[in-house]
Amino acid sequence: RALTVPELTQQMWDAKNMMCAADPRHGRYLTASAVFRGKMSTKEVDGQMINVQNKNSSYFVEWIPNNVKSTVCDIPPIGLKMASTFIGNSTSIQEMFRRVSEQFTAMFRRKAFLHWYTGEGMDEMEFTEAESNMNDLVSE
Repeated sequence: RALTVPELTQQMWDAKNMMCAADPRHGRYLTASAVFRGKMSTKEVDGQMINVQNKNSSYFVEWIPNNVKSTVCDIPPIGLKMASTFIGNSTSIQEMFRRVSEQFTAMFRRKAFLHWYTGEGMDEMEFTEAESNMNDLVSE
């Protein structure tokens, strides 16, 4: 059975369908973009996207107006009647960066795998600087 535009939209914004282990409900969207493919009404797509923003306004920053864009391509992917792709820029990515940073710090303290990089010409200081940059990004 083919999905409807409301079903596609709901699935697209669902945290369990994200490709990154960062729950968007733990942050706020700076921007988002949705690409819908298949035969559907642009008006219906726009309506669904406005509904999402209105129902979830606390998950969007207020200082970037019109921060959700959508587009419709009337050619569906092969084998499907319609599909959608979502790209979101959310502050919840901090969760993932924090986990990566903690894992990196633990390995870097033991100098695990470091020889592979220093053997190729990298300096240990580059790792220290990258770690500092990552921690600064997470704390912003």
